Amino acid sequence: MQSSQDIAGTRVLLFAEGGPRLETERDINRFLEAAWGEDAGLVAIPVARLSPDFFELSTRLAGEVAQKFVNYGVRLAVVGDISHWSAKSKSMRDFVTEANRGQALWFVADIAELESRLASTA
Repeated sequence: MQSSQDIAGTRVLLFAEGGPRLETERDINRFLEAAWGEDAGLVAIPVARLSPDFFELSTRLAGEVAQKFVNYGVRLAVVGDISHWSAKSKSMRDFVTEANRGQALWFVADIAELESRLASTA
């Protein structure tokens, strides 16, 4: 389940917490196809929809996801609490910090933070 809305001039596709998870590189297409169907420029995926492998950087899943979204010109926001994974890994903390400095991939606590980030970059 998902819904789309315009936030600060950006068409955002918001995925619900329940539903198929992004567990492999092949699963990325399901999320991108949904974005294209809604003409969304940004996809917001709840943490619950991501495999734990996403947060284990050694699996390379996060990098593959980020790269594929960049290649297709769709921005990505991971929405929810990732403190568990950030606390376990300095590499993950560094990855999140660097991602949040850019425009292609953001890690936000909730939709309100996403709205604020989009408003500040509009």
